[in-house]
Amino acid sequence: MAAKGWTARLVVVCVAAVCLGAFFGFGRADGGAEEDKAYLKAGERDVQRWRQMKFGLFIHWGPVSLKGTEIGWSRGGERRGRSGRGSIPAEEYDNLYKRFDPVKFNADEWIQLAKDAGMKYLVFTSKHHDGFSMFDSKLTEYKITNSPFKRDVVKELADACHKAGIKLGYYYSPVDWYHPDYRTANHARYIEFLHGQLREICSNYGRIDIVWFDGLGGSAKDWDSERLFKMIRGLQPHVIINNRAGLPADHDTPEQRIGKFQNDRPWETCMTICRQWAWKPNDQMKSLKQCIDTLVRVVGGDGNLLFNVGPMPDGRIEPRQVERLREMGAWLEEYGKSIYGTRGGPFMPGAWGASTHYCNVVYVHVLKWPGETLRLPPITKKITESRVLTGGQVKVTQTDEGIEVSVPQADRQELDTIIALRVLGPAGEIPPCSLPSDSLTAGKRARASNVFENNRGYAAGKAVDDDDTTRWATDYGVRQVWLEVDLGGQLTFDRVRISEAYDRVRKFEVQYKDAEQWRACVRGTRIGADYSRRFEAVTARHVRLNILDASDGPTIWEFQLFAPKK
Repeated sequence: MAAKGWTARLVVVCVAAVCLGAFFGFGRADGGAEEDKAYLKAGERDVQRWRQMKFGLFIHWGPVSLKGTEIGWSRGGERRGRSGRGSIPAEEYDNLYKRFDPVKFNADEWIQLAKDAGMKYLVFTSKHHDGFSMFDSKLTEYKITNSPFKRDVVKELADACHKAGIKLGYYYSPVDWYHPDYRTANHARYIEFLHGQLREICSNYGRIDIVWFDGLGGSAKDWDSERLFKMIRGLQPHVIINNRAGLPADHDTPEQRIGKFQNDRPWETCMTICRQWAWKPNDQMKSLKQCIDTLVRVVGGDGNLLFNVGPMPDGRIEPRQVERLREMGAWLEEYGKSIYGTRGGPFMPGAWGASTHYCNVVYVHVLKWPGETLRLPPITKKITESRVLTGGQVKVTQTDEGIEVSVPQADRQELDTIIALRVLGPAGEIPPCSLPSDSLTAGKRARASNVFENNRGYAAGKAVDDDDTTRWATDYGVRQVWLEVDLGGQLTFDRVRISEAYDRVRKFEVQYKDAEQWRACVRGTRIGADYSRRFEAVTARHVRLNILDASDGPTIWEFQLFAPKK
């Protein structure tokens, strides 16, 4: 792009920004702490409307689909503000758009798929970290309408969403490794470019319900976010904004993991249906069971799920992904009453599953039966009726000590056995509750041979905190590593449960210390999301998960040991 063209456009943007700033009162010296900052938060009614939808479609797409590599991150060249380089030289990556002609793109088909999947809203990548605009921005030549395709994808999706009644959102990355002024001495000019593009998006495409930033840890000052929010909400007063522009905004965004139970602030898990955000040939796709588990655990934790697909270079969403989403939609068509419009709890999510509630009904989603019966903690309201939403018989026994739920083996469903419990009074009045953990490692002292960037947020103790939403993580490239736990005394155990993220472990042992020697009680080649194994009982104080080989730095959600059942 010619420097002269950039300069001319930026002068126009800067002058416009100054004029708008004067009109709205931006930068006034007398504003101070007295200035009304209601624009930093969405209205409560808009937030609740978004929370009730529960399930949305995330789409990462752009010219990079021609290469089948990750959007943004596979671009070579300098990543100002971050370390590392991508695998595709910047000059090649930045010119992919000249060959991008997705002639089979059909916005109506995409939106129909979202409806078929039971999704209520869509968030589309208008611009990723690579700086390519998927809309007809007047502020750059690096855009979809200058590709052979020439069409404004953002506009066509907006029209399709409005026609179909799907709520509309746009992802926008304030990070821009293409723009010449980004994180340079001229960063102030980049901020005006950023604000100008958001003004275009919020002005040119009708009602927008969601703005989804991806700031990679940038501060509010980096993006002049308060002024940006004021402008956005002035143009789109009902919009929901996430927490990735340096401000808390309206909701949290755990990525590629199920968020922890949190009912005092809205949150949304963003997660891929395969492993990569952008399309990759033969990428590993989640099973239907994994998809339903994810949705249920997210909603049971009181969150929303934004589930991502990456369309192919020709504009179609991969047929196998289409099939999987429609399978989810068929399940929701039958059991959506236990998902849409509900709140998470009162039973906290656990290895067994999760619960949701609406009015005076609690929906118990049993994703994995722990045995003949499911034990739940006591609640403050009486159960007056119970039935199996997925069909069959159920026996529920309620006492002051807890609740026991039993469903015959023949009536248990592989995907999710849903038991509806009607209680006397509003279920929302029941405080969130869980049974004490019976894991011998829970809360015990732990150490590891490696921790990701020595970050306490990924410390060894995160694998033994009895919280499936936190994890012990290791540095990229680590292939051998160990996690050691001090049980605090000589304890006897005969079962292990391990939950691993990203499926990287290729060989491991569970070891115990006998005198001064480490001995293996379990050996394996793969852990995966939910590994459980019984073995001959051993007694020890010190135990270790010894990972002997991994494809990359392994990361473990939970490492648990259990005493023999009496």
